[in-house]
Amino acid sequence: MKLANKIAVITGGSSGIGLATAKSFVEEGAYVFITGRRQSELDKAVAEIGRNVTAVQGDITKLADLDRLYATVKAEKGSLDIIVASAGFVDVKSTAEVTLEHFDKTFDVNAKGTFFTVQKALPLLNDGGAIVLVGSCIHLKGFPQYVTYGATKAAIRHYAKTWAAELVGRGIRVNNLSPGAIETPILDIQFKTPAELDAAKTMFSQVTPLGRIGQPEEMASAILFLASSDSSYITGIDLVADDGMT
Repeated sequence: MKLANKIAVITGGSSGIGLATAKSFVEEGAYVFITGRRQSELDKAVAEIGRNVTAVQGDITKLADLDRLYATVKAEKGSLDIIVASAGFVDVKSTAEVTLEHFDKTFDVNAKGTFFTVQKALPLLNDGGAIVLVGSCIHLKGFPQYVTYGATKAAIRHYAKTWAAELVGRGIRVNNLSPGAIETPILDIQFKTPAELDAAKTMFSQVTPLGRIGQPEEMASAILFLASSDSSYITGIDLVADDGMT
């Protein structure tokens, strides 16, 4: 039980990597608070996780929603040990196609939302805690049509380095995970038709040595490593889990 009696907050916990992480954490002894925008998806996730979970509906771009999330954590558990900032948004567009609305939404969710998810948690986060940010390997390369998304993930990588330095006096470790192409709903919604999605999956499979898309559970294992004492001498890193794509 690597997380026995630990309290964790997981944003984007109703699907994909966030949900897989919540399941893993509960199996390892943690109590998890998951958050997401859609109550129906949160309800499904709670049913899948089965125990030791509280769902708090909210949008990480809205500071009042984050305040309500952490007020719930404080009321129910008093403090917090682990933050997993997994919520994210992607909409593929080339530079010429980017609108102000697209730019603002991408940065609001990924850069601003992640920042305030952590900032507002710090008063509740116990000394010796762990923060795991879920970025993307795309920040390491210039993938066409991911210009805004990649820039926000580069910002998240920078947060991890800076927060690792700022919080070292409290013994709080901060690390970044950069997944490759993973079989999650956020991959599916990037493409307009099933044919486009299939073509993209084929392309991603062809540029990875193992020749396949990654699974959410594989990313959950990496997050568990970064959140637990297994990585007790690791802080400020970017753990790239992309099967060598980059």
